[in-house]
Amino acid sequence: MTSLVVTSVIFVFLMGCDRTRMDKGYEYFPDMAHGPAYKTYSENPAMEDGKTMRYPVAGTVPRNIIPYAYEADLDGREMAGRELFNPHAITERLLEEGEELYAIFCSNCHGKAGDGLGSLFTGGSYVIPPSSLISEEAKAYSQGEIYHVISAGWGVMGAHAPLVRPDDRWKIIAFIEEVLQAQ
Repeated sequence: MTSLVVTSVIFVFLMGCDRTRMDKGYEYFPDMAHGPAYKTYSENPAMEDGKTMRYPVAGTVPRNIIPYAYEADLDGREMAGRELFNPHAITERLLEEGEELYAIFCSNCHGKAGDGLGSLFTGGSYVIPPSSLISEEAKAYSQGEIYHVISAGWGVMGAHAPLVRPDDRWKIIAFIEEVLQAQ
């Protein structure tokens, strides 16, 4: 009888241990730990409308995101132009970071020199030429207006707020004003 108990204890102990470090071992009630997964656009019988993908609750804001307070129209652009200013002191390091960010996010459309002759336009991918950032008209834009255009988009340029962090937008603006427009 004791050998049966010892054998049972050893058996249970070995069943609970993993066989390798990459294998999680045996699970009790695996259906509770690994529920059925649904693809984003698949039907879902658990939801009243039958859709799997859900919209966020109205009025909620993701963590660490500050909602952009200006509308994507002319009034919003003018208001941003009056109220927003670059909070950074212009340093060599800031301009280097701005140049790196400009090369990643802006140069494909606006060109390395900011002349609007980026590879997407000159290569034929875009038929509408991007704005020149070194024109007299662009030099007249305030920092807030440029920030607004990057954030909310303007004309055929889409909003880049989901792509470029707010702090990085200011670095790009500093590079445009201090380096590209100064040449």
